[in-house]
Amino acid sequence: MTQTLLIELLTEELPPKALAKLGKAFADGIVNGLKSRDFLEADSVATSFASPRRLAVSITKVRATSPDKSIREKVLPVSVALDAAGNGTPPLAKKLAALGFPNLTVADLERAQDGKAESFFYTYTAAGSALQAGLQAALEDSVAKLPIPKVMSYQRPDGATVQFVRPAHSLIALHGATVLPLTLLGLTASNVSEGHRFLTAPGKRLVTIADADSYAATLATEGKVLASVEQRKEKIRAELLAKAGADQVLMPEALLDEVAALVEWPVVYECKFEEEFLAVPQECLILTMQTNQKYFALTDTAGKLRSRFLIVSNIATDTPAAIIDGNERVVRPRLSDAKFFFEQDKKKTLESRLPLLEKIVYHNKLGTQAARGERVAALAAFIATAIGGDAALASRAAKLSKADLVTEMVGEFPELQGIMGTYYARNDGEPEDVALAASEHYQPRFAGDALPSTVTGTAVALADKLETLVGIWAIGLAPTGDKDPFALRRHALGVLRMLIEKRLPLSISGLLAHASQLFASVAGFKDPGADVYTFMIDRLRGILRERGFSPNEIEAVVAQNPDRLDDIVQRLEAVQAFAALPESASLAGANKRITNILKKNEEALAAAGNSGVNVSLLQDAAEKNLNTAVVRVLPEIDAAFNRGDFAGTLKTLAQLREEVDAFFNDVMVMAEDVALRNNRLALLSSLHGMMNRVADISKLAA
Repeated sequence: MTQTLLIELLTEELPPKALAKLGKAFADGIVNGLKSRDFLEADSVATSFASPRRLAVSITKVRATSPDKSIREKVLPVSVALDAAGNGTPPLAKKLAALGFPNLTVADLERAQDGKAESFFYTYTAAGSALQAGLQAALEDSVAKLPIPKVMSYQRPDGATVQFVRPAHSLIALHGATVLPLTLLGLTASNVSEGHRFLTAPGKRLVTIADADSYAATLATEGKVLASVEQRKEKIRAELLAKAGADQVLMPEALLDEVAALVEWPVVYECKFEEEFLAVPQECLILTMQTNQKYFALTDTAGKLRSRFLIVSNIATDTPAAIIDGNERVVRPRLSDAKFFFEQDKKKTLESRLPLLEKIVYHNKLGTQAARGERVAALAAFIATAIGGDAALASRAAKLSKADLVTEMVGEFPELQGIMGTYYARNDGEPEDVALAASEHYQPRFAGDALPSTVTGTAVALADKLETLVGIWAIGLAPTGDKDPFALRRHALGVLRMLIEKRLPLSISGLLAHASQLFASVAGFKDPGADVYTFMIDRLRGILRERGFSPNEIEAVVAQNPDRLDDIVQRLEAVQAFAALPESASLAGANKRITNILKKNEEALAAAGNSGVNVSLLQDAAEKNLNTAVVRVLPEIDAAFNRGDFAGTLKTLAQLREEVDAFFNDVMVMAEDVALRNNRLALLSSLHGMMNRVADISKLAA
C-alpha cells in the first residue's frame, strides 16, 4: 500500500539567501534516500516546501514496506570452499555463518563460473524493511548534507547541545494520516506544526495536520502560512503588478527570491518618499531601496523613477498606516545619504580625483590604478584611430573612466561604478562621448548585455578589457577550472562580441601586441599574446555555437586562425550555404585529400619553387580539364571574394566538382617523373588555395 509522505522541520528564521538551496537539498536528500531504499514508486512525485521557518517535502506513492528482494550472494571460490575429497572446508563453514546461513551445506549452493575460476553462490529472498527505519536513515543523511552557510550551536530545553543552521522546534513525519515516530535534533515527530507568528492568535498558533495530503492547504487556511516558495513568489509578483497600476515595477528575480524567503504570508503595500530626492540619480535611489531595504521601485512608462515604491510585508491588516509610515521613515535616511554623497561628489571634478588613483594598487605586480589608466588611455587612442574615432577623446575618456572609484557614492555603492562616472563627467562639462564612456567601457558586463553605443566608448571598452587580459595573464593568473578571479573569460567574450557585432576591422594579434608593448616598463613582463589569442579563439567557438553554427562549420573557419572577425559570421553563413549544396561533400573530401598530399610533399614543393602550373607538362585529359576549369573560374572567384561575397565564392567553387572527381579517379599524382609529379602538385596547390580562401572546407568532411 502506498500513501503520501510528509516531512516538516520547523525552525527559527532561516537565512533568506540560503533558503531556496536548503529547501531543495532537504527534499532531494530525503527523496534520493527513499528511492535508493526502494520505498518509492516509479511515478512518485515530490514537492518541496520552504518558508522562513520551515523545510518540508511531500512525496506521493510512498510504500509502507519496501519489496522483498532476491539476492544472489557470492560465498567462496570452489578451490577454497572444498577440500581434496570434495567436502566443505572450515573456511566455507565460517563464511556461511558470517552471512547468517550456518545450516547450509554444499548441496544448497549454486556452483557457477566466476571469471576464470568457479565459485559458490547462494540466492535467497531478503524481506523488505519498514518505512520508519529507511526514512530515519534518509532524513539523517539529508540533514547532515545540507548546504548550511554557518552552523550554530544551541541548547535544547532538556540541556542537550545541538548543532544546526538555526534552532529546531518541531518535526512532522506523516505517512498518510499515520505519525511515524522519527527523531531528529532532539525532536520526536508528531503531526503538529505552527502557524504565522503574528496572524494567528497565541492560543491557536499550533496547527494539526490531519494527513500528508492536506499539509499545504491546512497551513494556508489555519496557519496563514504559504509553505511553497514559488507560491509566495508568484503572489508577490501578482500583487506588485496590481499595486503598480500604470507604472512599471522593478522586480529583479534575485530580489523576488530574497523577499519570498523573508515572509510567510506576503502582502504588498504602497509607500512614498519626498519628491526632492528625485534630483539624485535614480540608479542610486533604486540600488539603496533594493539592496538595503528590499523595496521595489516604480518608474513611469518612460523609465523615470517615481516617488512611490512598494514593500512586501509579512503582516496582513486593514489598517496598514503604521507599517507604511515605519517603512517610509526607514528609507528616508538612506535616500538622504545618497543625496548627500551626490552633492558632495559634485564639488570635485573627476580630473581632480585622478591623483588619488596613484594610491590605489591595481595589482602589486602591475602597479596602481593610475598606471593602469595610462596604459588603457594609450591603447584606447590607438584603437580609436584604427576604427575612425577621435584619439584625443578616447584617451581622455580612458583616463577619467576609473575616477569615480574614489567618490563617496561609489565607495558606498560599488555597484554604481561607471554609472556615477557618467553623471559626474556630465556635471564637469566633459564631452558626451567621454561621459558615456565612463559607464559604457564596462560593457558588455554579461551575456546579452548591450555593447557601447559610441566609437569612443567602444575604443575604451576594448582597451580596458585587452589591458586586463594581457596584464593579468602575464603575471600567471590565467583562468584555471572554475577559478577566474579577474573575469578574463568575460573580458575575452566582451572583446570578441565587439569585434564581431560591430564588424571592427581590427587585428586580434595586433591589438594584443600593442597592449603588450604598454607593459614594457613592468619588471619581468613576458608577452602572453600567443596564449591569450588561443584562449580567445576557444571562447570564439562558444559564441559561434550559440549563434547556431555546427562544430564542423565553425572549425572550417576557425581552423584558419582568423586574425580579424569583422566578416567571420558572413564566412560561416557562406560555409553553411555551401554545405547544403549537393557538390559540397565531394569537394570537402577532395580538399581533405589535397591537404594531406600537400602536407606530405611540402619539401618537394618548396624545392620546385612557386613557378605555378606548366601547361606543357599536363598529359592526362583529366588534369588538363581540371587546370582549364581552375583558370576559368579563378577570375569569378577572385571577384566574388574581393567584394565580400563569400557565398558566391563557394558557390562558384562548386562548379569544379566533376573535374576534381575525374582528376582523382584518373590521375596518379605521385608520378615517378619528378617534373610531372611536381607539376601535378602545383596544380593541386593552386586548387587548394582557391578552395580554402573563405574557409577550410575539408573540415566539413570531418
